[in-house]
Amino acid sequence: MLFGVGTVGFASSLADTLYGDYKWYFRIAGLLALVVSLVLYFRRSKGICTIDEAKRRRNEIINIVALSVVAGVIGYVFFLYVVVHYIGVFLDLWK
Repeated sequence: MLFGVGTVGFASSLADTLYGDYKWYFRIAGLLALVVSLVLYFRRSKGICTIDEAKRRRNEIINIVALSVVAGVIGYVFFLYVVVHYIGVFLDLWK
């Protein structure tokens, strides 16, 4: 637990430096992580390994991918523009 808290503290201290200049790289890396996790999810737990199986279950795939992308975007916007803003105002970092 201490290692996790230390890692989060270190990452947050570098957030301004890294995120300011490299924010699109982090966004692309997050999107790639989402794509890889969805591919692994469909192949392992859903058993969709062939193109024919993917064609048959196309609606299920589209719904899960759309839900994942929408949830990711809403979570990102909520965290970045709501949570971070109000925590910054509460801690008197900006007004």
